[in-house]
Amino acid sequence: MTQPPTTSNAHGAKRIGAAPQTVATFTFDGYPVQAVDGDTIASAVLASGVRVLRVMEDPRDQRGGWCMVGRCSDCLVVVDGTPNVRACVTPVRDGMVVVTQRDLGRGQSVLEVGDTR
Repeated sequence: MTQPPTTSNAHGAKRIGAAPQTVATFTFDGYPVQAVDGDTIASAVLASGVRVLRVMEDPRDQRGGWCMVGRCSDCLVVVDGTPNVRACVTPVRDGMVVVTQRDLGRGQSVLEVGDTR
């Protein structure tokens, strides 16, 4: 059995299957992220190599995707200025602005507390 083709990035994240077509571009903490049909914010950001979606009061307490079905609060991000959006179940829209959520939704970018990429 042969392995399916993959697309990869510098962080080692891979998409399995045929090279998907980009259907939307949005920004995450000021960086452009390309998404494909069916992507949620979390799936597109994870595929781009980012692992931190939320930072708590202690910058060492970083959160990413946990349940990936919308039950927990680890993937909360700020979307177009609205805090507490679950990245794992929110579909990507072209041009949306997403930033790492800090604490309970003040909307500060992770770049303000130290780049964790």
